[in-house]
Amino acid sequence: MTAEATSQDLLPADLTMGTVMLKVGDMKLMTDYYQRALGLEVVAEQDGGVYLGRLQRPLVHLAAAPSLNLPGRGEAGLFHTALLFETRAALAATVATTAQYEPRSFTGSADHLVSEAFYFNDPEGNGIELYWDRPRENWSWEGTDVVMDSLALPPQRYLEQHLTQESLESQQGAGAGVGHIHLQVGDIHSAHQFYVETLGFEKTAGWHGQALFVSAGRYHHHMAMNVWNSRGAGPRKDTLGLGEVLIEVPSGDDVGALADRLKVAGVASHHTGAELRFEDPWRNSIRVAVR
Repeated sequence: MTAEATSQDLLPADLTMGTVMLKVGDMKLMTDYYQRALGLEVVAEQDGGVYLGRLQRPLVHLAAAPSLNLPGRGEAGLFHTALLFETRAALAATVATTAQYEPRSFTGSADHLVSEAFYFNDPEGNGIELYWDRPRENWSWEGTDVVMDSLALPPQRYLEQHLTQESLESQQGAGAGVGHIHLQVGDIHSAHQFYVETLGFEKTAGWHGQALFVSAGRYHHHMAMNVWNSRGAGPRKDTLGLGEVLIEVPSGDDVGALADRLKVAGVASHHTGAELRFEDPWRNSIRVAVR
């Protein structure tokens, strides 16, 4: 966005990320993982799918798609769904149960300065980030870019410092939300054109032309895109994995303003008034709806 961008050009500062829909091949295995490993509970069952979350707030929607194949490593799609926890103790409890459920699903951890994060893969290879945000007043900015890094964050030491018996026992009673969604895309230039110049996110960070981080309201990022595995990837086939990204906004006016921007940009969309459905350049499905 240019400095002259008006509020009409931008997504609302108080948007939130909503329920992530995943197309899954083995519903029993995947439901068990999200319940027992991640400590989510079934919030609703609908059309053969399961909504799982915390405190009746759905975070993940598992939709049965047994006829679909797994995506290739280099295809566009989901890099990870990031679940945000309110306290370090709540994060530590879920890191502990996830690692215990399947130790080999752990893929890494990092102190990103703005947050502390632990990474896993679910049984069908969908990436998951579990994280806690440092207070916003502790974030550093260089102009419009937030300062992030990937410093060592030893998991065992973290659990020793922050895991409590109480947080383990009250795991499902601890709130969590979808903090951000990270995608694999074919190129960063097209991602910037679509997510910043058309949708109205603001760029908050980049990484050597290989990754782009975007947000509304100066959050560190609500969405990110990278080409680490997927440089040059074209539009997605219909596969297991990411089914839909949901972005929640405060009002119908916000949905309408975005619908207008998409129309001007020549992006096909379906607008019902309360929500808007469209695809990014890699056929990742996005729904923007009134919260």
